[in-house]
Amino acid sequence: MQTTKKDLLGKFVSNLLRKKNPDEFLEQSAAGGLKKTLNAFDLIILGISAIIGAGIFVMIGSAVIGTTERVGAGPALVISIFLVALACIFPALCYAEFASMIPVSGSAYIYTYATMGEFAAWMMGWVLMLEYAIGTIAVAASWSGYLVKFFEGFPFLPEVMKNPPVWLVNDYQTAFASGESIPHILGIPICMNLPAMIIITIISIVLLKGIKESANFAKIMVLVKVVVIALFICVGAFYVKPENWTPFCPTGLKGILMGAFAMFYAYIGFDAISTAAEETKNPQRNLPIGLIGSLVVCSLIYCFVTFVLTGMIPMNQIDLKAPIAAAMSFVGQDWFAGAIAIGALAGLTSVLLVLQFGTTRILLAMARDGLLPSVMKKIHPKFQTPWVITILSTILMLIGSLFINMQVAAELAIFGTFTSFVIVCIGILILRKTEPNRERPFKVPCCPWFPIIGAVFCSGLMFVALREVKTSAFLFPLWLVIGIVIYFMYGYQNSRKEVPIKIQAESQSEENKITTK
Repeated sequence: MQTTKKDLLGKFVSNLLRKKNPDEFLEQSAAGGLKKTLNAFDLIILGISAIIGAGIFVMIGSAVIGTTERVGAGPALVISIFLVALACIFPALCYAEFASMIPVSGSAYIYTYATMGEFAAWMMGWVLMLEYAIGTIAVAASWSGYLVKFFEGFPFLPEVMKNPPVWLVNDYQTAFASGESIPHILGIPICMNLPAMIIITIISIVLLKGIKESANFAKIMVLVKVVVIALFICVGAFYVKPENWTPFCPTGLKGILMGAFAMFYAYIGFDAISTAAEETKNPQRNLPIGLIGSLVVCSLIYCFVTFVLTGMIPMNQIDLKAPIAAAMSFVGQDWFAGAIAIGALAGLTSVLLVLQFGTTRILLAMARDGLLPSVMKKIHPKFQTPWVITILSTILMLIGSLFINMQVAAELAIFGTFTSFVIVCIGILILRKTEPNRERPFKVPCCPWFPIIGAVFCSGLMFVALREVKTSAFLFPLWLVIGIVIYFMYGYQNSRKEVPIKIQAESQSEENKITTK
């Protein structure tokens, strides 16, 4: 029987749209070897670890007063936070339904594979790598800045630790722009963010030891930063002047929307809770609690901090790099600056933990499906963690930290988050249609309206932001194009080799029938 071009095209399209039944993912995870050790409280801690960090200690300043590429929201940032929480709650409900049905590592990548097919799943995984891995680099750069600020409080430390040269604590782009003298070795300029590289390496070692150990580490970090934030709210409330809230909304609706875009960075990684599904006890119950519980708690904390910060200090005097610490210094509470630095370091460390954890679990799921080399799905025999992926992703992040500007990295991570939220909302609508009878331990209420609202809300915010942030608006589509090229050069062919034996047999049987006819 002669194969026509039409047949080949049909087969090609069929391969791109090839879906995997959720039951296949469950079978894969059962043989995967990851420990189930996390409960609902552990998941909420992971969520708070991801959300409470860079948003409060870094991004809140630029969200209030703006940057060269976007306007700020002013005191109306509290409305922006409400919009962000609203934009997140609908995708969170969708994540909860998916995670309760398919409790395996992989998050939105797995959900896309089950609803939209292989090519869409690859692109989703590629976007999630942008969200988590690039987000890790941006947070690590912020961590580095707060470490230097912390060292400034110790006069006995060497000057190089309190006031390090820019080439030792920044990326190439910022170091060269500073105009400082850059050392060369064999004619090659040497720039690095050494503290960022060190903390990324330390976090990877913690993750290699095991998820329970990582969760315990996260609990300590969460306790420290929550205590510091609570102190800031309680102490700062005594210095609030209502006149600082006037004008409340200086840049109008545009400022509120761009403030929401900036604060979305704070919520990057909360969906990483779903990547821990395979390591969660009773995931059908605990995952929805972890996702929604952490989102509600953290949104309330952000609102309180915003009210106090904008009430303590006039908008035009808020510091971009360390807004919380600078606000306490503004009201004469310099003693609190050291505590803020400790809280920031703890907060950013816990965010790094969750982002790096999410990166490895997404890559593990993609390797299991043949979209990445099979060596990347190896599980350590003692620690039962994906050790090859953890080491490789750490190396790539260390290299990326040399070149990627923090502000651009943060914006790219936000675009990755928006995209994953939209796809997950659409995926719920598809699976409700294609498998209406599948057991759903948790269901999104008011479906299809809640998923539709979530998809429209996130798409709208992304569209507004694309018109304002020029650099990342160019780099994000470029990242997608690179992903498409890699898929067709490697993933498309190699994923065929990973089709389960049962499906291969069924496919071969169908081909034999066609040939016989």
